Amino acid sequence: MPRKLLIATQNQGKFKEIKSICAALPVQIISAADLGIELTILEDGQTYYDNALKKAAAFFQASGLITLADDSGLEVTALNGAPGIHSARYTSINDPGDADRRRYLLDKLTPTPQPWLARFHCTIVIVDQKGGISSAEGSCNGIIIPDERGDGGFGYDPIFFMPEQNATMAELSSEKKNQISHRARALQAALPHVIRLFHLDNTIKIAE
Repeated sequence: MPRKLLIATQNQGKFKEIKSICAALPVQIISAADLGIELTILEDGQTYYDNALKKAAAFFQASGLITLADDSGLEVTALNGAPGIHSARYTSINDPGDADRRRYLLDKLTPTPQPWLARFHCTIVIVDQKGGISSAEGSCNGIIIPDERGDGGFGYDPIFFMPEQNATMAELSSEKKNQISHRARALQAALPHVIRLFHLDNTIKIAE
């Protein structure tokens, strides 16, 4: 029976990114859509961990498979860490798109002096068939810029500039992003848990 790892998200951009980062794993990475599972999870936790655990537990209950979920956010220093865990819902309009959230963030930042220091954060939670819960975290630093650059990625990527790369997250190749992003670093940190759960070779590496 093939080893299967379910990614607890309905966001296809996020799923593709995680699948690409984990491509070296001898594990079948599957989505909720692959199983015909549609769940709407109320992400009302107080922390990234709370929200990731809610998603992982719900999708595990629906599938019975080892399930990995993440919760990620953009934290801007000038906004006292906002939008943080509310990043996916940070806007004043109904049914917003990524561009709407970026405009709303920039509107909030305009009265404050630059540079607008920020970081992306990601928390990974894995739920397994024995009731075990594993977690890991990753982050990357950058600066919010007022003009969008690049057409890759999703979310806040076009306005998240990384000085050491001289590029926004949206200007990076998918290969480079999958090495240095907050999600890549969280998945790298979670790799020992995946190796243990699937009894894999502990020399396996991802996102390099």
